[in-house]
Amino acid sequence: MATGWANDGAVQEQIDATVEDAIRRARSQLRQGPGLTHCEECEAPIPEARRQAVPGVRLCVRCQEAEDREQRAASGYNRRGSKDSQLR
Repeated sequence: MATGWANDGAVQEQIDATVEDAIRRARSQLRQGPGLTHCEECEAPIPEARRQAVPGVRLCVRCQEAEDREQRAASGYNRRGSKDSQLR
């Protein structure tokens, strides 16, 4: 099959690079160290089990869920229109 200037594995390499970038970005956002005992947004106590399960936790579950919703809404990434999803 003629591919022009791209090599045979170019599409897969692009997909792999996209996934690796997303993993690197997610890992860079992970917090480290001891977490807070109280939520930095609403001052609610953070249970010990949550502090042990999530290193560097800063928010209670309710505030974390709200932040996650805001980040999803602001991400602006259209998966249906992405080239990767059209390749499947």
